[in-house]
Amino acid sequence: MKVFFIGAGPGASDLITVRAMRILNRASMVLYAGSLVPADVLEHCRADAEIHDTAKLNLDQQLACYERAREQDVDVARLHSGDPSIYGATAEQMRRLEQLGIEYEIVPGVSSFSAAAATLGVELTRPEVSQSIVLTRVSGRASAVPDSESIEQWARHRASMCIFLSGPHLKKIVADLLLHYPPETPVALAHRASWRDERTHRSTLGKIVSEVKVKDWQLTTLLLVGDALGKDAGVESQLYAASFTHRFRRASVRKRRAA
Repeated sequence: MKVFFIGAGPGASDLITVRAMRILNRASMVLYAGSLVPADVLEHCRADAEIHDTAKLNLDQQLACYERAREQDVDVARLHSGDPSIYGATAEQMRRLEQLGIEYEIVPGVSSFSAAAATLGVELTRPEVSQSIVLTRVSGRASAVPDSESIEQWARHRASMCIFLSGPHLKKIVADLLLHYPPETPVALAHRASWRDERTHRSTLGKIVSEVKVKDWQLTTLLLVGDALGKDAGVESQLYAASFTHRFRRASVRKRRAA
């Protein structure tokens, strides 16, 4: 018997990994975060699987499911939204499973920030613009963010930022970002990226608050910010340049020397 912590992906049922799909095909018990994982993903489960929505269960109740699965000697697929390593609330489950002597495995998934970038058609790491991505959030009732990791602190780097669960706090987040990013910095809101009802809104840091209604962007909303979101051509990577040599390919043309 084993518990599989599975990244369910950002929402679309076909953005789940092949490994995750195969586990769902055979798992007798499935636990999924119904508030974040759409029911469409459950189409990969076996027809007779015992399915539980963990939005209605506390941690002790979930552990009871794991213990019952051990008694029955059946595998459990535990579906978490996006990738389990990012805001997955998996660490406490794994500690409990270790205490109970129950084996577990983590199956990575596609994060919603990747899906949002794909929907927007942007590369978050562009040469000489930004080569770093900050994944962060603001404090919520379930867990606080350390003061050293506040939005204002991260904004000092002016790297590409993806701010999870940002909708309800949009005005405060934008005010903190403006302490370091210029008002013309590109930003985008992505609500339920890859879901059937996904929505996006592109703007600039100085204008976005006046363009949207915060109440329309509650829950499952990401705010992306940074110059990498801009549509200007910018500097191209040398990786595929005809004049660039690396261990797998020799340059086919010579670089022009500066006059």
